[in-house]
Amino acid sequence: MKETVLDVLMYLFENYQTVEFVDQANHENLQEELVAAAFRWLDGLTQTRQLPMVFGPGAALRVYTREEMQRIPTECRGFLLYLEQLGILSPTHREWIIDRLMALVEDIDLERAKWVCLLVLMSDEQAEEAFAHVEEMVYYAGEFLH
Repeated sequence: MKETVLDVLMYLFENYQTVEFVDQANHENLQEELVAAAFRWLDGLTQTRQLPMVFGPGAALRVYTREEMQRIPTECRGFLLYLEQLGILSPTHREWIIDRLMALVEDIDLERAKWVCLLVLMSDEQAEEAFAHVEEMVYYAGEFLH
């Protein structure tokens, strides 16, 4: 079975983030390790990063490279555009998310894209509200469809 960092982080967030452990110390250790692993994975955001040039408020269209178009499915690009149009993602966050998606070894799908969005927003203290919106989409989107 081939596990990736993102798969492991997704599993841990889904299953252990709110679980009550008998021993609170174990829960705190797991939470610390989980956060540390997430930030190690997100460390690519601070390494060799060039922030996008933003020329002021207003809508701008992101042009994807050929490689990005091949790796990131239309559905995922549409999701990022949707989040931007809602004001949830800033152009900078969008670029960080695209960078982290491109860093994945495995195939990219909408589920993974949502988790990458969540992890990127979690890493930015200024993005608490955006994180909360994406967290709802990740955890509760399926409930609204049934």
